Amino acid sequence: MRIVVGIKWVPNTQAVRFDPETGTLIRKGVPSIVNPHDLPAVELSLRLRDVVGGEVIAISMAPPPAAKGLELVLGMGVDRAILVTDRVYAGADTLATSYVLAKAIQKIDSEIGKVDLIVFGQETIDSTTAHIPAQVASWLELPYVYYVKEATVVDGGRVRVVRELEEYLEEYELELPAVLGVAVRAFKPRPVTLSMKLRSKIERRLIVWTNDDLKLDPRCTGLRGSPTIVAKTIDMPEVPRRKEVFKPRDAKEAARWIVAKMLEDDKLRELLYRSLWGVRG
Repeated sequence: MRIVVGIKWVPNTQAVRFDPETGTLIRKGVPSIVNPHDLPAVELSLRLRDVVGGEVIAISMAPPPAAKGLELVLGMGVDRAILVTDRVYAGADTLATSYVLAKAIQKIDSEIGKVDLIVFGQETIDSTTAHIPAQVASWLELPYVYYVKEATVVDGGRVRVVRELEEYLEEYELELPAVLGVAVRAFKPRPVTLSMKLRSKIERRLIVWTNDDLKLDPRCTGLRGSPTIVAKTIDMPEVPRRKEVFKPRDAKEAARWIVAKMLEDDKLRELLYRSLWGVRG
């Protein structure tokens, strides 16, 4: 079974800055990490491979420094990784990004071997759109399910998944190939091991594809291929707050202290009365 798992190299959310002219993220000089919500998707992919055999291929469309993120998941046990990177892909919105990823997955399918399952994290911490799994599935004309918490390969080339939607659990069986979006914190990622990282280095399991390899029309990629328009970005200043520290002996004392503080403020006192009795104080 060949599983492709997508990861994103995202800016540290405490250091996000935007270009005021283009509305795109400024990545230069900004520390980045593997999107935390993608790691459960990597873990699910590895668990499925460990049960049924085959390989897991990680893929990321990102600037060259994202190789560090792919090296991390190789250290978790991913079999090989592909970095899709080119200046013509810069500034892409989710539509242009999913287009490039879909074309890269088609290239894997035709040149490396049949792709059975495509797995993504639920969303990314730098945009939280949760668009990519659905859009990739749309480009590839494949079935997909979001918010997956469990997945099992069953006989007959199908995958059985359980997803959590608000308060309900739903079970589906999908014919392969298919696309899954894994719920946040659905699986605890396994640790990175030094032996796996060294093995991937020695065996050169990370390869790079540019647009010379994919041969996509630049008008369909990057900023030019993105219909999303960011009209304006505004930096919101930090809201000034009175900071107090109280160390209670138990929960009851903590609750009494919080209520007392709310009663000192007119607006909070009214909010408290409304929530408790539905009347104005």
